[in-house]
Amino acid sequence: MISTPEPITASPAGAGHDAKSQVVSVVVPVYFNSQTLPALIERLQQVAKQVPASEFEFVFVDDGSRDDSFAILSAASERDPRVRAIRLSRNFGSNIGILAGLAHASGDAIVVISADLQDPPEMIVEMVSAWREGVDVVLAARESREDPWLSRTLANTFNTLFRKLAFADFPPGGFDFMLISRRVAKILVQMSEKNSYIFGQVMWVGFQRRVLYYNRAERAGGKSRWTLTRKIKYFIDAFAAFSYLPIRLASVLGFLLALGGVGYGTLLAVLLLAGIPFEQGHAAIFISILIGSGAQLVIVGMIGEYLWRVLEEARNRPLYIVDAATDSMASGKRTRIGVRVDDATQQVGVHEA
Repeated sequence: MISTPEPITASPAGAGHDAKSQVVSVVVPVYFNSQTLPALIERLQQVAKQVPASEFEFVFVDDGSRDDSFAILSAASERDPRVRAIRLSRNFGSNIGILAGLAHASGDAIVVISADLQDPPEMIVEMVSAWREGVDVVLAARESREDPWLSRTLANTFNTLFRKLAFADFPPGGFDFMLISRRVAKILVQMSEKNSYIFGQVMWVGFQRRVLYYNRAERAGGKSRWTLTRKIKYFIDAFAAFSYLPIRLASVLGFLLALGGVGYGTLLAVLLLAGIPFEQGHAAIFISILIGSGAQLVIVGMIGEYLWRVLEEARNRPLYIVDAATDSMASGKRTRIGVRVDDATQQVGVHEA
């Protein structure tokens, strides 16, 4: 029996919350960011003072860092209960780290921002203002970036291809700094996809959207852990999740190679019947075999990428495992998006007490 996924129904925007009870959650995935965390926390605290009629919480997700990141967050949480942090049992990747933060957030609006201070926290003020006007998704898109040449080139290539092959309205400079309403965050958590591209998911869910632009600053401190291997996986995950083009190209490639083989065979037959001499050695056979075998391996590899993702979803493993949490994470009476505060069992993760 084949089951059909239930459609996700979004609740009305802003339902159940008046201006006096609005809570803004700031979700920050953390991975070896001990050098930038103190300055980031201070700037977020200053931002909170600039947004009237709102309570703030700062939800940090330590994605398996092996530096002092969680110790810094724990100390900050003791000084400011708005600072809440969880530490995952290992590195699950930035997308899963963001989903873990969304699941633990309790805000009516949720901001996602990196911990490296390349994105300006002060922009949150403008983003919250847009959300209060009824916008469900506010994207802070990069107009320019002060990154190394290779990083800029790879990012621009990815963004251009993603616009052409997946979402035509994807911001040209890309984004990973955003604000989403509670109902959008709830949908993302319910989707619970393991090998996806969360910013592509934000584009996919739709809703009213506004794009703000900024200049991405140079990294303030620490070393980027965004290795070439991670970038390649990121690239594959994004296109496998939101575009059928790789499979379609594989089919076209196979058809063209088959057509080329038929044409080559026809040419040899014509030359033979016409009595025109030509080299009948093994080179042509070897070339044909190499081209055909290579094309088959490429096509099988593409299919394997999709099948592996199907297997990952079918295993039904938790998206992440929480190893530890600050005391402030368990405080408060508001229900979080993906977990009840008084329950250790989460919708998309497992919490080890």
